[in-house]
Amino acid sequence: MREAYLVGAGQSDFGAFPDESYRSLSRTAFEDALESVPEGMESEAIDEAFVGTLGVGGRQLGLPGPAVTEHVGLGGIPCTRVENACAASGFALRSAVQAIRSGMADVVLAGGFEVMSDTSADATKYWLGVSGETEWERLSGTTFSGTYAQMASAHMERYGTTREQLSRVAVKNHANGARNPHAQLGFECTLEQAESAPVVADPLTLYHCCPTSDGAACALVASEEVVSNYTDEPIRIAGVGAGSDHIGLFQRESYTRVPASERAAEAAYGMAGIGPEDVDFAEVHDCFAIAELLAYEDLGFCGRGEAGTLIESGATERGGELPVNTSGGLKSKGHPIGATGAGQVVEAFEQLSGEAGERQVEGARRGVTHNVGGSGGAAVIHVFEREEVGA
Repeated sequence: MREAYLVGAGQSDFGAFPDESYRSLSRTAFEDALESVPEGMESEAIDEAFVGTLGVGGRQLGLPGPAVTEHVGLGGIPCTRVENACAASGFALRSAVQAIRSGMADVVLAGGFEVMSDTSADATKYWLGVSGETEWERLSGTTFSGTYAQMASAHMERYGTTREQLSRVAVKNHANGARNPHAQLGFECTLEQAESAPVVADPLTLYHCCPTSDGAACALVASEEVVSNYTDEPIRIAGVGAGSDHIGLFQRESYTRVPASERAAEAAYGMAGIGPEDVDFAEVHDCFAIAELLAYEDLGFCGRGEAGTLIESGATERGGELPVNTSGGLKSKGHPIGATGAGQVVEAFEQLSGEAGERQVEGARRGVTHNVGGSGGAAVIHVFEREEVGA
């Protein structure tokens, strides 16, 4: 099958924007993506689009994809709405790669959007909850933060993980987000602030939880036949992996691992012909601090129960051996559900293009994005590789 290449990526700011709509945010992301293409791209070159959204608040639940593509000037092209909860636009990118590799398209847009700030707190809590198991979790009162609190408690009990280690995730990601102009919570925090903040769902404090966000992001993917029209320094999508699992946490054998992520990682690494030791940086799904620690283990960055030690070592900081969430992650950058996976791809594109500014990982050649739906009902991982000029 044909190779697929990432040739551009863009996003809106993430935050609360009462004067914006999902259409205007998507237009901003689309225009930013077009401008990022090194040799330029006309919108007429795009053959197909995949748009991810959960549909928080109930806006345009039917045909939100065409509603966006028509608005940004891509009227008439095939467009598919993708919904896999928080992993919606990560799976949209997977669909784009499949369209390229199958030969059905040469240039594909993959993106997503969400507007979450214009509903009440109770309504937002409801929409976040729909990504969990309905009958025995959501309708019995379990919240999104409550689910991850159970995972954190289990990890702490089994492996001795501490609240301080959870807090180090927040401190690191806020330090990175403070250097990202698109970040919703673009400020630093101290270890004491993270540990002593109000408890949301014990043991998780406010600083261990991502915000609700508005935003949009998208990526432009091209085939090997046309990639030279858009860049002289191609970024190959070397590996793609996905997996699914029980939606309900109570249905799983363990609360301390996410099998969907493990399956996705195995498939992505296998396709790319690499192992976790070959990754230069990663954007992982840190909707809660414990989620980042679980990702370290699920993606093979450390052994089971060793995530707390890894964060303490400084290895995942921006200047460490394996920088994780240089964008600020969901924790600081924000989490507009349908846009999150594509937002991770924006960071990968900027890192591999050498355009990440203060967040730049020196010598970055290979990066991974890891996008999870709900508490692990679905996961998708992409491996991006900057090819050497002339290779």
